[in-house]
Amino acid sequence: MENSVIEKNSNIKLDSSWLKHLEPEFRSPYMTELKSFLASEIKKKKVIYPKGTHYFEAMNRTHFDNVKVVILGQDPYHGEGQAHGLSFSVPKGVRPPPSLLNIFKEIKSDLGQEPSVKDDLSAWADQGVLLLNSVLTVEMGKAASHQGRGWEAFTDKIIDILNREKSGIVFILWGSYAQKKGAFIDRKKHLVIESPHPSPLSAHRGFLGSRPFSKANEYLKKQGKDLINW
Repeated sequence: MENSVIEKNSNIKLDSSWLKHLEPEFRSPYMTELKSFLASEIKKKKVIYPKGTHYFEAMNRTHFDNVKVVILGQDPYHGEGQAHGLSFSVPKGVRPPPSLLNIFKEIKSDLGQEPSVKDDLSAWADQGVLLLNSVLTVEMGKAASHQGRGWEAFTDKIIDILNREKSGIVFILWGSYAQKKGAFIDRKKHLVIESPHPSPLSAHRGFLGSRPFSKANEYLKKQGKDLINW
């Protein structure tokens, strides 16, 4: 099977381990509408983040069979140079946004050690942490500008497939948006960790001190899986 694409004749491809589960989605009406919307926005010379080759970076970096943990975000960062297809992550050398700084603060408090990364979370993805945003694109400078355009249905399907086809995944849901999106996850098959969002607006209401990283590793250890080097 050839890799499907988000735009005809584009070079945006989805890893085959995911494509075998998601290929029908690319023929669905919502995806057709999403393709048209993105093409229209690009034609209008609007700047879209992340770049097209990184729309599916979370799945291309963490293949289906390797998923051990899912950290669910909302939509990409909308500042220049920040978004690269992984939830909460920024490329190497880019100043971490406040939410990411709070994540690193909690790692240090939870595990008693410095985080293994300083900005780019790709090393987590390579260990089996699916860093999935609910919406995979955004217009520069306009937070949530691509919500309601179809991405949510696509990422709902990703969560549904992981929930049904696998067992023993840690789903980390920060904030009410992520918790609502993951409400259907089977908690008898998987571990669901919930807390307020790491944003400075809510981190002090229960994110800080929630210890999600040690909880995730304890669960993985019980299953005989390799721990995540947070």
